[in-house]
Amino acid sequence: MGLGETLEYIYDMMKISHKSNNKKRQFHTVELKVRMDCDGCELKVKKTLSSLSGVKSVEINMKQQKVTVIGYVEANKVLKKAKSTGKKAEIWPYVPYNLVAQPYAVASYDKKAPPGYVRRVDHNMTTTGTISRFEDHDYVTMFSDDNPNACFIM
Repeated sequence: MGLGETLEYIYDMMKISHKSNNKKRQFHTVELKVRMDCDGCELKVKKTLSSLSGVKSVEINMKQQKVTVIGYVEANKVLKKAKSTGKKAEIWPYVPYNLVAQPYAVASYDKKAPPGYVRRVDHNMTTTGTISRFEDHDYVTMFSDDNPNACFIM
């Protein structure tokens, strides 16, 4: 074994050990809600998100305002890049209707949700509706049978 082969062997060993120290990125599907009004907006968002390293595909559904990014990317980096276009962007806030125990609860029901979806709610967060009781005595007795000055329409 000559000097050149030895140096090449050492170089290869260093390159292999250096690669094993790198953290492998996971393959993810990131869904965003991005407000897009026209085809120009759609093209701008698609071009910007496609420029991220590790992105394999970008799919856009204009009707639902939904952008799906597939690849070796992190959700927060994709969100940051989408916001850099100047569009309002957030992580997709909806889940399918059949995955929620109480889809008509105050926190999960959303009129703006696409058909078949409700808003994602944290299970740790307990939501209770507020019940208010009207205690003003004048209005309660206004239509009472005991009040001689009550409305005679009843």
